[in-house]
Amino acid sequence: MLQGLVRIRVRLGSGGMDALAGLLDGPRARGAFLLRMVMEPPWSVRIEDRAPLCLMCVTEGEAWIVPSSGEPVLLRPGDIAIARGPEPYTVADTADRPPNARIGPGGECATLSGEPLAEALHLGLRTWGNALDGGTTVLVGTYLMDGEVGRRLLDALPSLLHLPAELWRCPLMPYLDEEIARDEPGQSVVLDRILDLLLIAAVRAWFARPGAEAPAWYRAMGDPVVGRALRLLQNDPAHPWTVASLAAKTGVSRAALARRFTELVGEPPMTYLTGWRLALAADLLREDDATLESVARRVGYGSAFALSAAFKRVRGLSPRDHRSGD
Repeated sequence: MLQGLVRIRVRLGSGGMDALAGLLDGPRARGAFLLRMVMEPPWSVRIEDRAPLCLMCVTEGEAWIVPSSGEPVLLRPGDIAIARGPEPYTVADTADRPPNARIGPGGECATLSGEPLAEALHLGLRTWGNALDGGTTVLVGTYLMDGEVGRRLLDALPSLLHLPAELWRCPLMPYLDEEIARDEPGQSVVLDRILDLLLIAAVRAWFARPGAEAPAWYRAMGDPVVGRALRLLQNDPAHPWTVASLAAKTGVSRAALARRFTELVGEPPMTYLTGWRLALAADLLREDDATLESVARRVGYGSAFALSAAFKRVRGLSPRDHRSGD
């Protein structure tokens, strides 16, 4: 199993994928909410969990996703959908079916009047629904935390992304289907990593589809000069980078790099680096054992004071307020 994941990761880790891998490398899924939903019509579930991101894959039958705004999407076997929070949406057997259940924050399930449904709809380990032999099965993977590093990526996605099976071929869904019902040591970590890889593969396929408008930072990864500069910054943010040292590494003049980087990415190299460092810091600050001093060193600031000043200047609040959620 793990060897298979390594091979998949190697295949995914080339070309433009480096941009996605870099952006997702910090806020990986941690104890993500994963389940297999098995349903028999009629059914309709309103999702109001305010999660930043949810992936849904149909393995049997069909399911409609009805966003609060925009057109409903029909999921068939092999399709994948990514719903970007915090806006609510409905998943149902028909596009016009009124909800008869609600999923709230933390995955709590209840009727629309508030009566708990967790026990009534529990069908086994990570399996949930109204009939164990129901005709529709949907694999659901939800990122529960709003990871700061992924904000640039999330902002590039629509509120509801749909990839039909014919637009992508991904070997990860069978892995997820197989592993989601296992109960072995370290299983939650295995599932988290499969979910991460599935997200990366889906987003790459989305940006690569015909007529896609990929964001500037993603397109820039394909440039031989700017792409290399981006990878250097993403892979080693703690290095004392300057435009001159980046230019030397990429084999062009300082002026040429600054001009080309700004044109393709939309901001100068050092502005991008500051944003990247502070995004990493914002995510690291959520970790219980992280001190401001240790975070500062990991992201390239010489002291906690320097990081605090930059954080407040760019983000408008102190690291302490960010950490407490104020």
